[in-house]
Formats: sequence, structure tokens, C-alpha cells
Amino acid sequence: MTQRPVVQMKGISKYFPGVKALDDVSVDIYPGEVHVLIGENGAGKSTLSKILMGIYTASSGEILVDGQQVNISSPSVARAHGIGGVHQEFMLVPWLNVAQNIFLNREPRWKNTFLINHSAMHRQSRELLSSLGVDIDTRLPIRRLGTAQQQMVEIAKALEQKLRVFILDEPTAVLSAREVELLFKQVRRMKEEGVAIVYISHRLQEIREIGDRVTVLRDGKHVTTCPLSEVTDDELVRLMVGRNISLMYPRHRREPGAEVLAVANLCVKNGPQNINLKVHSGEIVGIAGLVGSGRTELARAVFGIDPIEKGEVRLYGQPVKPQSPNQMVKRGMGLLPEDRKQYGLALRNSVAQNTVMASLRQRFPKGIISERKIHELAGTYVEKLHIATPHVRRTVGYLSGGNQQKVVLAKWLDTESGFLIFDEPTRGIDVGAKVEVHTLMDQLVQQGTGILMISSDLPEVLGMSDRIYVMYEGRIVGHFTHEEATQEKVASLMLRVGVKGNGRAQRTAG
Repeated sequence: MTQRPVVQMKGISKYFPGVKALDDVSVDIYPGEVHVLIGENGAGKSTLSKILMGIYTASSGEILVDGQQVNISSPSVARAHGIGGVHQEFMLVPWLNVAQNIFLNREPRWKNTFLINHSAMHRQSRELLSSLGVDIDTRLPIRRLGTAQQQMVEIAKALEQKLRVFILDEPTAVLSAREVELLFKQVRRMKEEGVAIVYISHRLQEIREIGDRVTVLRDGKHVTTCPLSEVTDDELVRLMVGRNISLMYPRHRREPGAEVLAVANLCVKNGPQNINLKVHSGEIVGIAGLVGSGRTELARAVFGIDPIEKGEVRLYGQPVKPQSPNQMVKRGMGLLPEDRKQYGLALRNSVAQNTVMASLRQRFPKGIISERKIHELAGTYVEKLHIATPHVRRTVGYLSGGNQQKVVLAKWLDTESGFLIFDEPTRGIDVGAKVEVHTLMDQLVQQGTGILMISSDLPEVLGMSDRIYVMYEGRIVGHFTHEEATQEKVASLMLRVGVKGNGRAQRTAG
């Protein structure tokens, strides 16, 4: 490149207690390019971006902006240099509303006063969200939104700042194809305006669509930087993980067994309506749909988190009225939530403590808890799931996102539940870890477990599911077997476009 980089990171290293997260990493970022950072979970991608955004301070190395060395000691200092973006972990205030979060500390004021112009703030927030193709009530508190809607608010918040260096860390992990397309339009527009975009993702298809150059990190070290046009997907995977990934969706399909879950005419207040679906032992049933289609709300109701207005739920052939997660766990159900940090883990507790969190009474029915046995159990799962942690006493909040997800998996595996709901099971997980999670899911159904899988990754739904239900605006609008399903058919129903062919998958009017 002939122009000068807007940001240069030279010899960046970062140490955490017992861990060297980055080791002498150097990256140049140019205006008007999408620079992709890829690598396995724990490779150092998010750590590098957080150093650039002022969330972490580098242990050694230097950062230059426009050729001048700077000390980015805080997010406010980074923003003063025009650097910011969207974190993998949401940075929103749950009790403030959408508009307040988007304009936090940058609220529009009435002319010549310090008074906040709330009408202007809500109007501009609606405009930002509309540019991303989403319709969210800007008066709602953040805690009332689903994970995908919160992600769109985070992106709108970053767009409002009009940055020179725009960092996107796994921005599409819970977004549907339509939301991704709208986001990419914004990215291309910023690129044309000369904004430098740092894009972190595990989705190789996305990287190909949006990226210009790629930097590969492995074990905290810089492996290579090159134009994406000069490297194949197989080469990228090999550079990331040091091995070939030959089968992304490993499935050994079998004849399904007995019914484990049946939902009939289920209605949830302000949520899904007239839901009918079944899951049998030995099968993975996928649910596809756009953000806000009611997929997660359905899972929450079946698991006893949200109240059911009417309808019937049968578990292992017996009628049940889900009233609490504790009740459903006792009956042999587990839920891996879409937001692992908020709902799946106790971030201040250890790997071992999180592993037995749901099975503690089952493991120690007399109430006499053995720490040694807990550590042994956790060690078994650390080995089985390849959880990267120095020891089982490690605080789970210090692990990378992918390894945290594996701890959530370990927690539910230890309950030996016969029915599991996987809500976005591979969100924020690298390609190598995805194969491991998919392989584990296949092993579970081989052993007779029934799985209901919700995913915004359509290839994952198509590749892993034995049957697929499609949801649109809180209702099931289509049902396909694995053999019947195609990306075009499923996506058409997700977008409310008529599909020719399979009668069961026709979208009805209304």
C-alpha cells in the first residue's frame, strides 16, 4: 500500500496472571480497508482490539496514530483519536433505554443550555437503527431486549460516533442473513469514506465478502498478514489452527427414537403464538428465523423462564407445566442460553464450580460436597472438550469466549439430561471449536439425547439438523426434513417470501 497507515501497532505484548495473551504482535491498519483479524479462541484477537480501544493497556510495544506515538490509556482517549467500535461483550447499561445507551455521554442538548434534547436523541437513534434495517422502540430499557437486538444497538452506538478506525468484534454472531447484509452495506459505505475497519470474525464466508487484508494470530503470536485474495480458506484454517478442518458439520444420522418434547398450541405473552413442534431422541431439530422471530422466547418458555399463557408441553411423554428452570432441570432438560455471560455462567467462579453448578444436588444428594471430586469431574470435561485453562480453579471470566462456551457445555453434560436446547451453540467460537461442538452434539444424539437447536447461522442449521422449523413473527411458518431443506427454501420463509414445492413449507397469507 502506498498511503500511510492510520494506525500502527508495533511489538504489542500483553500479560495476564499466568497467561501471555499477546507476544510481540505488529499490525498496520490503513484507511479505506477492511482488515480482518482471525484465529482460534484465545489467539489474542479480542485482546489486541481491546488494547487499541483503550480497554486494556499493553504490557510492551507501541501504538502510532498518523505516524505519531500515542498512549491510549482509556476508551475516551481512544475515541479522541477516532478509534472505537463494537466489543464481543456488550458495553450497554441495562437500566437505561435504547436512545440513552446510543448517546451515552454524547447526548444532544438544547441550544445554549445543558438540558438534554430527548426528542432529538430518540429521533436520531431511530434513524441510526433504521439504517441498520431494525425497528426497535428507543424508549425500551436495554434489559428488555434480546441479545441480537442489543447487538444492533451496540452497532448503532458505534456508528453514531463517526470514527476513523471502526472495530467490529464478532458483530454478526447472532444476526440473521438480512441483518448481516444491512450491516455490510454500512461497512462498505464507511470504507468508501476512508474509514479503516478492523473486522474480527470466525465466519470465513463473511470474511471473503467484506475483507481486504487478513492477519492471522495463533497462540498470541502473529502468523501472517496478506491480501485475502492470495490465500484460500483451507490455508486460512491451517494457519489458524495448525491442522485441516475437513468436515464442518459431522453428522451420523439415525432413525429417531421416542418423543422427548412435544409442544402443542403454545402461546407466550408478547411472544410466540400457536407453536406446534416435536423433538425425538436421537435427532437434532433446528429452528431458523430472523432476529426477533421468537426463537429464544420459545426456548425460555419451554424451560420455565417465561410464563406460558396456554398450550401443552409434554416431556418424555408426560404433560408438564414449565414454571421454573429448576423444575425443568429436575425433569431432565437443559438450556444452553444465547448469552453465556449473563445466563450461562457465574463469571467470578472457577471452571470447576461452573461445571457442577446444575448437577450439584445430583452429584451430592446428601449435601456433603467434595471439592476433590468436583475438581476431578471438571478435569474430565476439560480434557474431553479441550478447554484451554491452566487449571480447573481458574476463574471462568478470564477464559476466552469459546472456552467459556465449552464450560457451559460441560455444565449441562454433567446433568446427563435427555433433552437439551442449544441457543446459538457456536456464537463467537472459532472454526476449530465449532467442529468440536458439532461433533459433541452428534455424539449426544447418537447416545439418544434429543436436541432443539436455535441458530442464526443458516449453514449450521442446514448442516446439523435432521428437521427444521422456520419461525416468522412469533409463528412457525414452515417445516422441512433434512432432505427437503435448502438454503433458498428456508431463507425465503424467514424473509416471508413464498416457496414453491413442498406444501408443508408454503407461507400462508396474513
